[in-house]
Amino acid sequence: MSLHRNEGHVLCGILQSPSIFGLAAGANAIRNDYTLVAESDCRGFYLPSQETLKCLERYQLWREAFYWMTWQTRMLEMRDTQLIGTNHYDQIRSTLLTMIGWDDDIRSRIGVLNYIQQRTRISRSVIAEVLSALRKGAYIEMKKGKLVSITRLPTHY
Repeated sequence: MSLHRNEGHVLCGILQSPSIFGLAAGANAIRNDYTLVAESDCRGFYLPSQETLKCLERYQLWREAFYWMTWQTRMLEMRDTQLIGTNHYDQIRSTLLTMIGWDDDIRSRIGVLNYIQQRTRISRSVIAEVLSALRKGAYIEMKKGKLVSITRLPTHY
């Protein structure tokens, strides 16, 4: 699934199964609009937040919910570290490193340039220039706009 924040049309990231969305909705009244897009065959189950809270209580799943929320907070912290207060190359580099960790099937469907642009809002021309330099230096391999492999990425551009 890809998760898009509707305000500003920002791609927050690609998520692989299993995932839980909206667990905090029962406790947090702040609402942001997001859109989930299936990037491969998948299925989901919707449970209203109040019913979720009842299930957490009934089956004593608070510890598991806490662990899940802690993991999500850590992923957001990692994303912020990669994208906030960094230069364009650092944002592109960290996004490439994130992408190489995906399953081959997902990576073979997601265009590198588009994903980086939607996630970072860096201009397409800057992204294309950096990707071209990385390909020429044999740091990355791409095929038909998709990331195939990373040999290594320089820490500085």
